[in-house]
Formats: sequence, C-alpha cells, structure tokens
Amino acid sequence: MKIVVIPGDGIGPETMAVCDEVLLSVSKRFELNIELSHESAGQESLKKTGATVTTELLEKVKKADGLMLGPMSTLELGQASKGEINASLFFRKNLDLYANIRPAKTYPGLTKRVQQDFDLIVVRENTEGFYADRNVESGSSEMLITPDVVISLRRITRHCCERIARSAFILAQNRKKHVTIVHKANVLKIADNMFIDICHQVGKEFPDVRIDDFIVDAMMAHVVRAPDQFDVIVTTNMFGDILSDLTSELSGSLGLAGTLNAGIDFAMGQAAHGSAPDIAGKNIANPFSQIISAAMLLNWYGQKHDSKSFIAASQAMEQITLELMKSGQVTPDVGGNLKTDEIAKAFIKQLQMKN
Repeated sequence: MKIVVIPGDGIGPETMAVCDEVLLSVSKRFELNIELSHESAGQESLKKTGATVTTELLEKVKKADGLMLGPMSTLELGQASKGEINASLFFRKNLDLYANIRPAKTYPGLTKRVQQDFDLIVVRENTEGFYADRNVESGSSEMLITPDVVISLRRITRHCCERIARSAFILAQNRKKHVTIVHKANVLKIADNMFIDICHQVGKEFPDVRIDDFIVDAMMAHVVRAPDQFDVIVTTNMFGDILSDLTSELSGSLGLAGTLNAGIDFAMGQAAHGSAPDIAGKNIANPFSQIISAAMLLNWYGQKHDSKSFIAASQAMEQITLELMKSGQVTPDVGGNLKTDEIAKAFIKQLQMKN
C-alpha cells in the first residue's frame, strides 16, 4: 500500500512523525509492505510554491492508495485565487471524498465528560450542504449583494443523500443496527425532508436496522444527556461538522478523534483537531487522533481489497490504543505525562508484546 503523507502545519509534523513510526512498525509486524511518501502542503508549500496545495501534488496523491493529512492552519487563509487554498477541502472535493466518518467513544482509564459509556459514529456528508465553497462549479455560492446584504446558498442533491445514507446503514449493519437521522426539517422543509425521505428509502435495504430522527438543536441536547442511546448518526455537512466535534469532545478530547474521509476509489485519514500553533514544538501534542485515523485508513483499504492482513492490522492499532489509554500512557491533555514522541515508543513496545 502506497500512502502519501502530508504532515501539515503547527503540531502536524510532531503528531505525524509518531503516526509514521506506528504505521511502519505495524507494516513490518503484519507484512503489509506499506510505503510512505512525504509531501508538503499548507504554509510550508505556500512559501515554497506560492500555493498551499498544487495540482502536481493532487496527481501524486491520485497515483497512491491513500492519503494521511495532518492538521492545517486555515483561519488565516485568504483568496484561493492567490494560492491560499484549504487543503482539506481541496482533497475532499477533487477526490470526491463524500463520507466523513467520525467515531467517538469513551475510553477506559481516561476521565469521562459524561456519566455513561458510549460508542457512536457520526457519518457526515462531505461535498455539498451549507459549505459555500463546494456548491457551484466556479467560485463561491456565498454572494455579497450589497455592502450590507449577503446571500448564502445551500445545495442538497438526491445523489449525495443516497450515498451518505448508504454509508451510514452499512456501518450500522455491522454495529448495533441503529441509524439516527439528524436534520432541521421544521425550517428547511424541502431540502431536509428530502434528506429524511431518502435515508428511509435506503433504510429499506437494511430491514434489521432501526431508524429514528431528531431535529439538530434537540439532538445536541440528547447527545450531551444520553450519548449511549446512539449508534450511527447520519446528517448533512454543516450539522455533521458541529455535531462530530461535540461528540469527540464528550469522549475526552479532540485529540482522541480519528477521521476518515472516504469515497468510492480513495480515502484520506485526517486528524480531527486543528494545528494548535500555541503548543507546536513543545512535544506535548496528542498523536492519537492521527493514529486512529491511520487505523481507519488501513481498515478501509483492507475492506476495499478484501485483505485480512490490513483489517487485522487496523484492529491491532485500535486495541493497542485502548491499552495505552487504559494504562495511562497518554499525553498531558488527557491526564497523562508522556511526551508526543514517547507515545510512539509505548505503542511499538505494546505491539512487540503481541503474539
């Protein structure tokens, strides 16, 4: 498996270095023959090439089997026409990575933010919705009509609703067989009612999966109060972006939140958190989000190619992550005292102890 690795900005190079060590150790242990090809995007690329991400890099990624993307600094980005491009959006759009899959759960050994243990997944549509930068062929769907009037358009299509719904039901089929649809159909009556209807239509293909739905604002309260009542949550882009950060934080920290952006032919593992420039270079950043994302990428590849070795490697990565958390071998943000690079050593030691 050939993986393009883009460390990213801020703490990205530190957390990705740990992920590299973990991937290469797992590759050796399970004989996966993983090849890592390091490329630059973000602020480093902007200084070198005049653009945060280039079409040449996209072509390299397309020739690989997967992509690992580190956190990117996006707040200071200006006009895309000047090369200041959101790299995450760039790859999601150009590789048609329509499913953003964000698991969130409580971990034994770590302080819980809620009383109940829970294990859920937010499945978020990734390519349309309230995001103005992916709704029209050229430019933005957000328009400045007068200096005092802005109109922002939202696009919802049957095609995108069907495929994100199917992704959710496939996941639920192999979990607790429960899909929750999150929407705002009481206000967005046409678009969100279409989304709900399509989810139910796809759900007929999975008769043993239970379906319910919640208005998004009510869902926020329900998730905080009783996250254990949910299994797979499917929703549109903006709602999913907000909800997945909430559920990740309930699990303990965004630093524990893995993400897979998946399409039909390609997938990208991506840390859920930002570049955290305030702690960059201090060797205290939490690398588990990156490791969990890498495990999800290996599992996606294993499922796609029917490879038991890749699936087993992914499961081993998840299990070792759980063992490290349970034993308190974590970074300070979640109550431990290990440095960022020490997580790699602890992980590899645990891997070597397995038969």
